[in-house]
Amino acid sequence: MSFDEIIDRSGSHSLKWDMMEKRYGVSADDGIAMWVADMDFRPPACVAEALQRMIDHGVYGYYGDDRSYRASICWWMKERHGWEVDPSWIFTTSGLVNAVAVNLDAFTAPGDGIVLFTPVYHAFARVIQAAERRVVECEMAIDDGVYHMDFDAWDARMTGEEKALVLCSPHNPGGRVWTRAELEGVADFARRHDLLIISDEIHHDLVYPGAAHIPMATLPGIADRLVTLTAPSKTFNIAGSHTGQVIIEDPTLRERFARRMAGLGKSPNSFGLVMTEAAYSPEGAEWVDALVAYLDGNRLLFDDAVNRIPGLRSMPMQSTFLAWVDFAGTGMARDEFTARVEKQARIAANHGPTFGKGGESYLRFNFGTQLSRVHEATERLAAAFADLQ
Repeated sequence: MSFDEIIDRSGSHSLKWDMMEKRYGVSADDGIAMWVADMDFRPPACVAEALQRMIDHGVYGYYGDDRSYRASICWWMKERHGWEVDPSWIFTTSGLVNAVAVNLDAFTAPGDGIVLFTPVYHAFARVIQAAERRVVECEMAIDDGVYHMDFDAWDARMTGEEKALVLCSPHNPGGRVWTRAELEGVADFARRHDLLIISDEIHHDLVYPGAAHIPMATLPGIADRLVTLTAPSKTFNIAGSHTGQVIIEDPTLRERFARRMAGLGKSPNSFGLVMTEAAYSPEGAEWVDALVAYLDGNRLLFDDAVNRIPGLRSMPMQSTFLAWVDFAGTGMARDEFTARVEKQARIAANHGPTFGKGGESYLRFNFGTQLSRVHEATERLAAAFADLQ
């Protein structure tokens, strides 16, 4: 269970490493990939062992009898999050971006407004726009250096044409773990404006000491307008399995979603189901505890070093392995500070504007990698902005 081992991912069809030169002009030969949200760690041994058993068996037919797969999800949600899930509530999609797309298809129509609390995970807006729905951006407020919800301002923005809200909980890219009061505020906001809540909780396992994730589904009186999205992909670094779960308690919503899944001919990938079941286990839980402790060390190192650079500010994080760094204090235009990061520091990081309103002066850095690489990245950033010190 060593997270310090450097694993060379170049030439492995890795989006993160093999595509960063094309996207950011940063070569894998001397660059550091800190953009797309997958980690540079191997998953727990139980996942590899489950796949090896499939390989040793040697026949890769259709997957059937998914009772143990569903049971593993129910076990995980109860043991790790105190959430009682019935196996019949679970649908499987090709990851959570696909889950958002299917939900939009099932519950909204072209032209409908879909609310996002921005800045937020960039794939939401991309999928909404591709589905010919309208992105309704409700920019979050910053108070004491972290994001807060501004329902009074957002109420004034609603026109009645909005049909759904995509919530990111915990929040990506800000790293906030929403409090119960904040989630109750989201529920009240959705009721006032008759919105379906699509709650993306993919980062729910990666929460640091002092914070606790609250599943939206554990709030009372919200089931009739709630769809919850979960996945093992971020937790166990198995995003390539493209397997996610849509969990719907309300029977009317569930029946409607099931019809759409059937109409689209959706069925899961057997490798992803096997990996999920293996991961959602006591051995997987032990590995996650060790992972979170390691990521916490990376977070503390990264934040301390970045916040020592004049003009840079890393938003305090309670969750995820994605640091949200504000460069506004440098006084530089976005093109200039981005060029320093990419050309001088040779780091590929996500561009803030892709996350919507409020992201203009930011870059998102993925520190889900070896501690030595995080240390090297902070040294490069300090050198790239040395003239400000």
